[in-house]
Amino acid sequence: QVQLVESGGGLVQAGGSLRLSCAASGRTFSTYVMGWFRQAPGKEREFVAGISRTGGSTVYADSVKGRFTISRDTAKNLVYLQMNSLKPADTAVYYCAARLEGRSGIVVATREYGYWGQGTQVTVSS
Repeated sequence: QVQLVESGGGLVQAGGSLRLSCAASGRTFSTYVMGWFRQAPGKEREFVAGISRTGGSTVYADSVKGRFTISRDTAKNLVYLQMNSLKPADTAVYYCAARLEGRSGIVVATREYGYWGQGTQVTVSS
């Protein structure tokens, strides 16, 4: 079991930056593949970025590649999403998620993640 809490969302102008944080507690953090998802009103929840258990591999959605960076600090049980060059289309609630214990692959499907944070709102003004 792992509990996840996101923070760092807010209002930012187009072209600006934000860094989201996800704090994990419970079972050893390195057990979990981690991901960031987002959901805008009226739209399906979508994969944004994922990171392997060791932090050695990352995967990004095409829509954010080159602008967002996912990272993790195992010692502090934290995963980050650095968001640069933000666009109004990035406006959404952002969720931190973890796969089930022992799963090793970075995957994009919502159903493959067993643990979720409460979400943090990111609003990008034009």
